[in-house]
Amino acid sequence: MKRIVKFIVGGMLSLAAGASIAFAQATPPTPAVNAESVVDLRTAAGVLLVRGQWRYTDAQIASVPFRLAGPDRKPTGAVDVAHALQPDALAANFDDSHWAAIAPESLEDRRGTGKVSFNWYRLHVTIPQRLGNVDPTGDDVVFEIVMDDYSEIAVNGTMPTVLGQVGDGAIAGWNAPNRVVVAHNVQPGQQFTIAVLGVNGPISQAPNNYIWVRSATLDFYRPGKIERVAADAGGTIKRLDPALDAILPADAKIQKVATGFEFTEGPVWVRDGNYLLFSDPNANMIYRWSPDDGQVSIYRAKSGYAGLDIGEYFQPGSNGLTLDAQGRLTVDEMGRRRVTRIEKNGTVTVLADNYQGKRFNSPNDLVYRSDGALYFTDPPFGLPKVFDDPRKELPYSGVFCVINGQVKLVSTDFTGPNGLAFSPDERYLYVDDWDAHHKAINRYEVQPNGDLTNGVLWADLTNEAGDDALDGMKVDKLGNVYVAGPTGLWIFNPAGKVIGRIIPPEEPHNLTWGDADGKTLYIAALTSIYRVRFDVEGIRP
Repeated sequence: MKRIVKFIVGGMLSLAAGASIAFAQATPPTPAVNAESVVDLRTAAGVLLVRGQWRYTDAQIASVPFRLAGPDRKPTGAVDVAHALQPDALAANFDDSHWAAIAPESLEDRRGTGKVSFNWYRLHVTIPQRLGNVDPTGDDVVFEIVMDDYSEIAVNGTMPTVLGQVGDGAIAGWNAPNRVVVAHNVQPGQQFTIAVLGVNGPISQAPNNYIWVRSATLDFYRPGKIERVAADAGGTIKRLDPALDAILPADAKIQKVATGFEFTEGPVWVRDGNYLLFSDPNANMIYRWSPDDGQVSIYRAKSGYAGLDIGEYFQPGSNGLTLDAQGRLTVDEMGRRRVTRIEKNGTVTVLADNYQGKRFNSPNDLVYRSDGALYFTDPPFGLPKVFDDPRKELPYSGVFCVINGQVKLVSTDFTGPNGLAFSPDERYLYVDDWDAHHKAINRYEVQPNGDLTNGVLWADLTNEAGDDALDGMKVDKLGNVYVAGPTGLWIFNPAGKVIGRIIPPEEPHNLTWGDADGKTLYIAALTSIYRVRFDVEGIRP
């Protein structure tokens, strides 16, 4: 049994894990029996229904020219010999007409050469007008295959790859169901090309068997049925002003989408891939949650620190997460005391790790300006002894700006600067304070050179009950400000008046806008991730 200890230090409420680290309680995949309709692609009737034809070919490993890694860790070095699978049959417009046409009933036939081998299966499908008595218009469609031994899947030439991804197109495991969402809101007549790479394994121990398909289906779900979410997680929504009714539906509910963590923080929605990333600084992890199947996976382990003294840290992991204009993840690494960017090829670029030769305390939250200037807060909450830690090198907790490759100190006004967010026009930057004696938000004028000027006290919740001070902060496109604070999420209008509160079952600590339309507010609250649908779009990277 894991041991969780609540503590308050320097005005900071957190969670510390004991000897064991809790792993996310991932929701199991939605079983096919919950689908509205299932098309069995191992039968002639099923393939005929979608006007399909299975095509097959063996694949071989061939020698190809490629460059060695250069000083930039990219393929910019000398030309060398590498290996690739041929044919490369991922592309949607790949011509497979010369491949063998195979009957769906033969998918269980053993294929490949045995030992370590690879092969391709391709299927062109058309959404039918009817599925028995069911009209599939508007359905979400999932392709699921169980390959002996491994499979990779691409739909219309696309196989999303995400760090830590298991399934969703990547190899799911030994004889494991591999599921991909073919499309949402399908229409009759819509066409898709599905390419499946079969792999015989384990690769390191060449097996005495072959590749074959245990099952293959198209599963049709009514909208919203793929995702397994509690309809109502409880909690309270307090409507304190009619202005809230204009942005929050009357029937809005607080839903729980994932749980079982140590301490959730720093969520960000990745539009290129349609998923949520969030930190667990206590467990030293970044997790990924996908609404397509409700699954949680590890995106990055040791997300903030890896050192001999890690046992001294309550929160060694990453905290704030955001995306730059190119969609690259930018991370506050609390234990390593730096801000980094994960490049598209997975390498890590350090954006800032010191100011005038002195290491940061523990970067906490961050936000980009549209021109690429990066602002972040730097309280000492990631250090084992917080304000009294001997590792602390800066005498203050600052707000910093990385602009034109240089690090600037732009504010030392707060004891524990924490959340920060721009107004819609980027004229102002809001910064809040995690200090039990000063639960306040300042608003600053933002200068082109990155400086913050004319700071004013914009809102003060110091007298509000609750152990929490102020934490993560976001803004919607109308200029309303959302702040994780004492006993809930506080919503202010642009003038600084509280118009409502969202109180989930657990204390919120950070938040982000997500989903395709940007109107869902995802809330990181202690052990769980919650969400609430709004009628207004949020500002997001």
